[in-house]
Amino acid sequence: MTTVADPKAPRPPRAKPSRLTTRGNTELYGWVFMRASGVILLVLIFGHLFVNLVAGEGVKAIDFGFVAGKWASPFWQVWDLLMLWLAMIHGTNGVRTIVNDYAERPGTRLVLKSLLYLAFVITVVLGTLVIFTFDPCPSGSPADLLPSFCTAS
Repeated sequence: MTTVADPKAPRPPRAKPSRLTTRGNTELYGWVFMRASGVILLVLIFGHLFVNLVAGEGVKAIDFGFVAGKWASPFWQVWDLLMLWLAMIHGTNGVRTIVNDYAERPGTRLVLKSLLYLAFVITVVLGTLVIFTFDPCPSGSPADLLPSFCTAS
């Protein structure tokens, strides 16, 4: 017969880490970053949703020409870049915290965090490249699909 420990019983105290093994204020800075980036992300995301869905003709107006017109402006490139970077750092930090809390084995924790950081780097690099190398006027495209500022060639 298997016995289950009383869930209301107090847990044995954990051994306190020595002063030499603490990581300083890294977790505090991560906690503060999560709060600040969350507030900034709310502004960025709701601004993005307002411009893309509420202002103008709504979701039916979002097409290649709409995105090309937005990304022709450095303002919107920086806006979307900030949104990408903050969302990815915010989400990666949150998942890192979850991995640290729930992955019990150090090897499992290392593999999960390595995959997490790899996914972060790939997404941020590709997203940044797309934002800054996007050509709003690709040659050989039908004129009706190009934004108004492109000259048909």
